This record gives sequence, C-alpha cells and structure tokens, in this order.
Amino acid sequence: MPNVIALAKNYVPMLDEVYKGASVSTDLTADSSLMRAGANANELLYPQIDVTGLGDYGRNSGYTDGAVAVVWKTAVFNYDRGTKLSVDVMDDQETFNIAFGLAGAELQRTKVAPEADAFTFASIAGKVGISAAVPATYADGSAFLAALLVAKTKMDEDEVPEEGRILYATPTLLNSVIALDTTKSREALAGFSKVQKVPQTRFYTAINLLDGKTAGEEAGHYTKAVAAKDINFLIVHKPAVIKFDKHTVSSIITPDNNPTSDAFISKYRKYGIVDVYANKLAGVYISTKV
Repeated sequence: MPNVIALAKNYVPMLDEVYKGASVSTDLTADSSLMRAGANANELLYPQIDVTGLGDYGRNSGYTDGAVAVVWKTAVFNYDRGTKLSVDVMDDQETFNIAFGLAGAELQRTKVAPEADAFTFASIAGKVGISAAVPATYADGSAFLAALLVAKTKMDEDEVPEEGRILYATPTLLNSVIALDTTKSREALAGFSKVQKVPQTRFYTAINLLDGKTAGEEAGHYTKAVAAKDINFLIVHKPAVIKFDKHTVSSIITPDNNPTSDAFISKYRKYGIVDVYANKLAGVYISTKV
C-alpha cells in the first residue's frame, strides 16, 4: 500500500500548515532559546533584572556604586492537551484515501487552533495586574477608536515600547473602523506592529477546557466560562508574554503497525505555557464588554 507511506510522510507537514493558517495567536510564540528548564520537569525559569539608578558624580570620589540584581522567576506549564483519531482502512479507501487526511486537517482547523487561541487570550486576560479599560460595549467605530486612544496613552505613560505592540480585536470592531474610511482611523491602526482579527468565540476572559472523559464533556474542546466576559480588544507587547510549546507531537500509526484494529491512528498532543512576565504587566491592556 504505497499510498499509506506517502500519507504518513506528508501528513504532519500538512497539519502544521493548517494550524499556522487557522491560529491567530502564533505571533506571540516566544523564542525557545530564551527559555530555561526549571528544577522540576513542569517548570521553566526566566530572569527578572533590576538595576539601581544614577547618583551624584563627585569630582574627587568619582562615580557612585550601582548594583545589578538578577532574580530567576519560575513559571509552571499550564497546558497539556491531546487526542487520538482512528479511521478504518475501508472508510479511508471508500473516500478515495482522503478521510484520514481530512479528519486531521479538520481537527487542526476547527479544534486545535481555536482552543489554543482561546486558551492564550484567556490566560493573558486572567493575569492580575494588567491594565484594563472600564467594561463597555462600543456603539460604533468612533467609540472604538476613542477607547484605543485611551489604551495607547496608558501604555505610553507606562513607558511600554511602541515597537512590538499587537492589537487583537473582534472582526466587528475592526470592520467598524474600516467603514469610517478616514485618515484618523487608518492612523490609529497603523500605530501597531500588527492588527489581528479574533473571532468572538475565541475571545473570552476565561474558558473551561473539557476533559473529553466525564459526562457532558465527551466531545472535548472548550466552552466559555460562566463568569467570563467577552473581550473587545487586547493590546499585547510581545516581550511581555511567555508563550512556549515545550512538546508538540503529531504522529501517525499505520494499520500495519496498529495492534488493536485495521485502522489509521493519528495522535496529537501539545504541552506548553501561556503567561505574562511579572515585571511586564503594563505590556498588556484589555477591554471587555459589560
């Protein structure tokens, strides 16, 4: 069955492309070289650096002595999710060898990417100490722009660098600004390194991850938490966020190597972390609906 070999070779790269195309939060993924293993397997370390300020220079005594303090902070991995798909050989053959490939692509597009985005935004939104607007439902594009100006001013006053700020907002809000078709609206959006639309179904302050096992949660995936609010927009300075996948695997078991059934099996697992650096909370600004 040469088609099985070809499928196994091509399947994983295809799924990676589907995920990258479907996810809207991949821009926040950190450089893995910046991460260090913690004392425990489920931890990572990051440095928090503080230096003293300037002092008076003495003509006789010279410079005052400054100091550098480096404290290693610990963050715990908080995302460990996976699933196993099985497609019978005959089901795959009778759909012209596309059922298995389509099932995997559908998993990535409709489940993996949306859940990863929802978890990312909810984790950032739930961090205590980030900047937040007064909850509001914006009537139109002008109201949204006014709120953006307040947000940008707050981050400017907090000395958050402009470079690297990403604006995430619902399609409804971004389209309302585009509809204004004014120089003012274009300039407001041009002040960000990137502007990204986020479907409201992925944009909540908290979510419930369904375990796929207990009654009522057999389908897996996620739901909006009961007390969660819809997010209007989120401004993130990328260096303020820890988003790192320590382990992602998408593996294939062909029928010849399947000891329990005559079926293709696809296993997918992602183990990682989403958090905000404790000393960079000003790098996140959120606006939620009432």
